[in-house]
Amino acid sequence: MNKSLNRRWTLVMVLMFGMVLLTACGTKYAALPINEDVDICAICKMQVKDDAYATQLTTKDGQNYKFDDIGCMNQWKTENGTDNIGMDYVRDYNDKEWIEYSKATYVYDASLRTPMAYGILNFKDKPSAEAFIAEQGVGTIMTAEDLASHDWKQNTENMDMMGEHGHDAHGHGEEGASEGTHQEGEMEEESGQ
Repeated sequence: MNKSLNRRWTLVMVLMFGMVLLTACGTKYAALPINEDVDICAICKMQVKDDAYATQLTTKDGQNYKFDDIGCMNQWKTENGTDNIGMDYVRDYNDKEWIEYSKATYVYDASLRTPMAYGILNFKDKPSAEAFIAEQGVGTIMTAEDLASHDWKQNTENMDMMGEHGHDAHGHGEEGASEGTHQEGEMEEESGQ
């Protein structure tokens, strides 16, 4: 009778442990909608626009942080580490769909205008990123792994040409792809050279 009781307790313990594992592995993270009325960047404290530049992450303990530029999200990761991140998201430049950070393709060029002048745009796939580069004539394709060793410098010239606190005075490029970029010819025109 004692063996039967031990087997039952062992079975109960194994089942409980299995349920705990399934619960822990079953945690699902989802990108949250942007609410421009209340969402503020966790780093620069600027309004997070419901646009292609918004990023966000959710920690394993359920805290959600939103950012107006991928560079701000990178700064948060640098300051807080990445071990407690459950999932992080960026938005596709073309259709604003949320993409897992690790699955996105990135285009970098210092001349690309982003809210905080980091010059990185996000795309859901490599063909979309390549099409953007072909159309705009600037940019280098990067992966999430490439971004881990990126220097993350802000383009101070783009910061100077943007409105107060580094944000584009016209919003965040809602008028089209050319609004979101800044090519050399435009820089010379605006600076009066």
